[in-house]
Order: sequence, then C-alpha cells, then structure tokens
Amino acid sequence: MGNAVFSSKQTLAILGGGQLGKMMLVKCRQWDVFTKVLDPSPTAPARLLADDFIVGDLMDYQTVVDFGQQADVVTIEIENVNIEALYTLEKQGKKVCPKPATLEIIQSKARQKQFYNDQQFPSSPHKMFAQKPEWKDIETPCIWKASRFGYDGFGVKKIETQTDWESIPDVPCIIEDCVSISNEIAVIVARNEKGKCVSYRPVEMEFHPKANQVEFVFTPSTLNEKQLTDAQKLAEQVAHELEHVGILAVELFLIEEGALLINEVAPRPHNSGHLTIEAAMTSQFEQHLRTILGLPFGDCQFFHDAIMVNLVGAKGFQGTVVYEGLEDLLEISGLHVHLYGKAETRPMRKMGHITLVGSDIDILRQTAKQVKQQVTVRSDKS
Repeated sequence: MGNAVFSSKQTLAILGGGQLGKMMLVKCRQWDVFTKVLDPSPTAPARLLADDFIVGDLMDYQTVVDFGQQADVVTIEIENVNIEALYTLEKQGKKVCPKPATLEIIQSKARQKQFYNDQQFPSSPHKMFAQKPEWKDIETPCIWKASRFGYDGFGVKKIETQTDWESIPDVPCIIEDCVSISNEIAVIVARNEKGKCVSYRPVEMEFHPKANQVEFVFTPSTLNEKQLTDAQKLAEQVAHELEHVGILAVELFLIEEGALLINEVAPRPHNSGHLTIEAAMTSQFEQHLRTILGLPFGDCQFFHDAIMVNLVGAKGFQGTVVYEGLEDLLEISGLHVHLYGKAETRPMRKMGHITLVGSDIDILRQTAKQVKQQVTVRSDKS
C-alpha cells in the first residue's frame, strides 16, 4: 500500500474482534484507515471501533473467504482462524499478514516445537502425542499443553499428581520437561515483507502461580546487557526463519544455567507488549499496522520505566462485569487504565489492564502490587 495508505479507499480486514483488535483499531481510527472486523460474538470489543463489524465463525472456510473479498490487506488478532481460507485469499491476490504458511506452524504448539527442532532453536525437552497418553507413560513433574486452542493460561497445566492428570482433556498434546526457570521474558519483533525487522528491548513477566497466566509485565527487565542482546537476536532469528510479516511476540525462558529457551510465539500483538502504548515511542499496535501496510518502522525505544498489571475476573464470579476500586486509583500519577469492553466476566478472564509509567521501576513495582490488591473484577452476582 505504501504511500497510498493515507489517501485511498483501501480496506484492512481483521479476523477477530477481541481486545487486541480493539486496541489496533484505536490507531486505525487515528489514521483514518477503513476497517472491517469478523468475530463470532455480537458483543465483541472491536465492534465499538470498526467501520464494518460482521458476526461470523472464524473457523468456517466460506465465511472467512467471503469476509476477505472486499479487503486489500487481511490480518489477525487471534490464531484460531481457518487456514485454508487464508490460503485461498492469498491466491486471490490479497495481502495476508501473517502468511498462512507461517500461521499454520504457529497455530499448533506441536508444529511450533517441531519447527524449533528443525531449525535447531533451543526449547524445552518435550514429547508429542496424538492423544492423551496413559498416566503410567509420563514422568512428573511435567508441563502439559494442548496442541491447539490454548489461550491466556487455558490449555496449559503443570502435572504433579495423578489427580492433576485426570483433570485434563483427551486431546492432541505435548508434554514438556520442567526446567529451572530464572526469568520469563518476551521480545516483540516487527518484520516486514522485505525481510527487515526491528525489535523492542525484552520485557520481563511474572505469572500467577496456579493459573499459568501473566500478572505483571515490566521494563526494564533484570537481565544483563548480554542476555538482553542475545534474547533480541534469538527472537529476530525466529521471525526470519518463520518468514513472518507483522508483529511476532517471542516468549523466552532464561534458565538458571544461563541459557535462553523459546517457550512459544504469538503472530500478533501480545499481552506482553501492551505497555508499549504508554512507555514506548511506537506502540506494538501501531508497529503492526506500519509493518503490514508497508510503512516505515516506528521507533522501538522505551522512554519510561513501566509495569503492566493484568485485570482478570475474580474467582467465584460470572456475569455482568463490575469493577471495584478503580476510581480511587486515577489520582496516581502515571497510571493508565484500559478496559476491554467485555460485557461479562468469568474467573481468570482478561478484562483489562493498568499500566504504570515513571522513572523508578522499583517504586512502580510496589505501586503495581497495591493496584492488584485494590482492584477486583467481579460480577453483579456470584
């Protein structure tokens, strides 16, 4: 699209209408990019900002093909879409980002692992299974991951006992060895059609001990300069080998022995990059648009220390969402609230996030813990 982006009637089609789509559309509105969004839910957050919002099944071949007919560029905000439809759109001359061949690898955690093996990228030792193996055939402790359709900590479980094992579904899966993790980090990479890429400095993540879901993301991380550089180089190598176009989030483990291991990747804007909205020169959402629309990369520099706090549904509540404790927080300098517009909450569902920016990460971390304790995402009934 190049120089025609800001003076044309070209259309960007986004598959998926969740919070990632909504935040991408904020920049589309600012730039006056015409957008259409497909999502199965009539109350999806992105409906609020799309020029054309369509309710439909992302996994249905004909629905996705029909949706893409009037688009010039097709992108995603969720991996679980019909790949064959994307191949068809690509053959029809539509620009599809990420490429269907790339997405086909990433959709399946098993294919991802095989890709890392084939390219000799470091990752946790693992075994793949077409169905749930017998209890006697696994060694504990281990990490179980469903091959498909996992998200936000769902589809991932640490297995220590037979009771843990009995609670998981019988689906294709991978079993990973537990490794001694020192730090969990993420690198947001942007790669364009010409094979050029830029990346943000790694951010560090802290996870809920039971839910396998990130609670805090912060920058600067505690890694030393060599570790930061090595992480960026590894993430960019992954993007190149995948021939990815757009934003790629690369989650990494720094293990206690000092090596970096790839956990998994996401071919879209990612929770670990949300703090770029307030803390970086260019947000991950703007960077994604720049990349897929053929525009120059934006500056990836962080100009604030920052920490992001995920707001998730409290246990024991499901129904119309109620946010408790938010109003008083707004007097805190450098605090930014993002509510995703989801009508209903349920336990551990991502409902929003808060980003704190400043000049001292230690102070920000203390404030973030207070925020986490003060805010409750509940429903009007339990």
